[in-house]
Amino acid sequence: MKTNLITRAGWHQLDLELKELWKVERPAVTQAVSEAAALGDRSENAEYIYGKRRLREIDRRVRFLMKRLEVLKIVDYDPRQDGKVFFGAWVELENEAGDIVRYRIVGSDEMDPKNNYITINSPMARALIGKQVDDEVLVHTPSGVKEWYINKIQYQPFKATR
Repeated sequence: MKTNLITRAGWHQLDLELKELWKVERPAVTQAVSEAAALGDRSENAEYIYGKRRLREIDRRVRFLMKRLEVLKIVDYDPRQDGKVFFGAWVELENEAGDIVRYRIVGSDEMDPKNNYITINSPMARALIGKQVDDEVLVHTPSGVKEWYINKIQYQPFKATR
């Protein structure tokens, strides 16, 4: 199930990608394809073939982004959320072994495992929604039930620790 929720920053990032593809990359690739086509035989012209393929990829992504941006609902921070985990929160968790992890709960369009951005549809996020600091959270994962404790909840990024 794909939610239509997104943070304002996430929406702007998708909008920026759309504008970059439409106004910068597509015209440049179109120009390159025109120049490659002018060289003659298109059947063995790698630049032409690759360029046409890239244009199809760009057009597909542009169509997707245009449709997706229309249905997304931007969720902004509300001060009433303080103290509880809701959409857009950064959460610091700790397990019994002392392992500490930090996640941000975002929409499916913003999911980024490298930066610990998890989708609101994930088992972890579903278990965290509505919880407070010092609450115990049981997360049902494919590898079994995991137990976590909430150390911090905030609606601004955590400061780097190193």
